[in-house]
Amino acid sequence: MAETERYGVDLRLLRNLAQQNSRDRGSDLSALRRAETGQADLETLGNVENLAQALLLRFLTPVGELALLGHPDYGSRLFELIGELNTETNRNRAKLFVLQALAAEPRAKEVRSVQVRENRADRGRIDIDISLIPIDSDTPLNLVFPFFLEGGVAP
Repeated sequence: MAETERYGVDLRLLRNLAQQNSRDRGSDLSALRRAETGQADLETLGNVENLAQALLLRFLTPVGELALLGHPDYGSRLFELIGELNTETNRNRAKLFVLQALAAEPRAKEVRSVQVRENRADRGRIDIDISLIPIDSDTPLNLVFPFFLEGGVAP
C-alpha cells in the first residue's frame, strides 16, 4: 500500500512539524510557487508528515471546539493545563490527555511511549515525546511536542 493511501494528503496548516506549539490562527495556509509556471499554489503534505500534522492539530484543538461541525469529540484536553503549575501531577495529566487523543486517531496502530518532561530551559514549558506505530507500518513515528503552560511555574 502506498504511503499516500495509508496516511492521505492534506493542506499544510502547520509550519514546523518538529516543534509546533500553537496554530497561529489566521495564518494557517502555506503557499508555494510552481517552478514551471511561476504561479502560487497551496502547499500540501502527504505520507508520514500528514499524520504528524494531524496529530499536532488534534493536540492543539480543545475537545468540543469542532462540535458545531459534527466532531464533538475531536481534540485534546491539554488546554485545561494552560495556567497550571509545572508539577509532576500536571505532567501526568498531560500524558493522560495525550493518550486519550491518540486513542481517537484511527491512523495510530500502537502507542509505544508517551513521556512528558519539564523543559530545563523554560520552566513554563513541558516537552511531550511520543513514539507510535502508524497503521500498516513497522516504522515508529517520533514526535516532540512542546506545550506551554503560559506562566504556570512551580515555586
